[in-house]
Amino acid sequence: MEKPSRLASLDALRGFDMLWIIGGSHLVEDLAKANNNPIFNALAVQMEHQQWEGFHFYDLIMPLFLFMVGMSIPFSLSKRLALGDSMSQIYAHAAKRAGILFILGMISQCNLLTLDPSKMFIIHDTLQSIAIGYLFSVIIYTRLNLKSQLGVTAALLLVYWAILQFIAVPGHEAGVLTRESNIAKYVEQLVFGRFDDAPSPYTWFLGSLGFVATVMSGVFASTILRTQELKTSWIKSTNLQIQKTISLIGIGIALMIIGQVLAIWFPIIKVIWNPTFVVYSSGLSFLLMGLFYYIIDVKGYQRWAFWLKVIGMNSIAIYMAIHFIDFTQIAHKVFFGLEQFMGDYYLPFKSVGRLGIEYGVLYYLYKKGTFIKV
Repeated sequence: MEKPSRLASLDALRGFDMLWIIGGSHLVEDLAKANNNPIFNALAVQMEHQQWEGFHFYDLIMPLFLFMVGMSIPFSLSKRLALGDSMSQIYAHAAKRAGILFILGMISQCNLLTLDPSKMFIIHDTLQSIAIGYLFSVIIYTRLNLKSQLGVTAALLLVYWAILQFIAVPGHEAGVLTRESNIAKYVEQLVFGRFDDAPSPYTWFLGSLGFVATVMSGVFASTILRTQELKTSWIKSTNLQIQKTISLIGIGIALMIIGQVLAIWFPIIKVIWNPTFVVYSSGLSFLLMGLFYYIIDVKGYQRWAFWLKVIGMNSIAIYMAIHFIDFTQIAHKVFFGLEQFMGDYYLPFKSVGRLGIEYGVLYYLYKKGTFIKV
């Protein structure tokens, strides 16, 4: 069962993030289809990825996961060190975990199980970006002090920005980034060849610089939460938990503002995971973590978040399950008789049913004390 040392707000935030992947976004979209309400229509737009420049709420799902992986690193490594693990054992464990995540990503969205190389991609899944960001962040965190960690993270973003800004795709001008032609996708095709996920505009090779920076942003948030003393003259409260809350929220707002200012010259582009996207999405992640931490861990309002924790504590299990099990079809087979009575509202009802079935499975695992980890 759940260990007392777990950060309740982190589990709840992970569940909140996963909720949208396992059906929450479809519920909002189905409600918009059912009643054509302007509010639901506006929310439904936010449930779609931005095609190129800009940012929708759904674009936060993936970076928030990477951020939370980064938050887990200081906690998990401190436990392993306390148990007497050597650094070589820690690195071996990190490499093994990254390898498993990468293969799971190939299974879920890279067509690995087709056993047909002509249909396979090397990389095209969130789990693979987590694997890359996690492995290199473990090395950075264990080898460098905080100031050097910040310096390396900033350097990763500066190097990526310089590549995007000053290296041209043959036949095009440097600094021109379009969905059809940009240096990140050009390099992607050079590196992966026929195993590139073309025609998808997503890029992963150069984007890995951003993946590591995003995971490191979570490491920095975790460092704030783990500290026993915050030296911040701009925070008047003497309550350490309040200081941590204000720090997380303040950093989040600052990064969001910086991201929006940078976007004037360097637009936010998720599909190539450019530095502006990293800064802005990390800001939102800091802000959400600060709010969840304040409500759940500082104020102690935990009961409302229990259902999110149930989802969050088996996020890998449900993530893989939705790629193999059609929960929407299962919900339809259970509730199809109601369609004749509900009309347009059957779709959102079916989405609620899907979420209910998924939650039932996760709750059963929770009660059994079964938590699937990598």
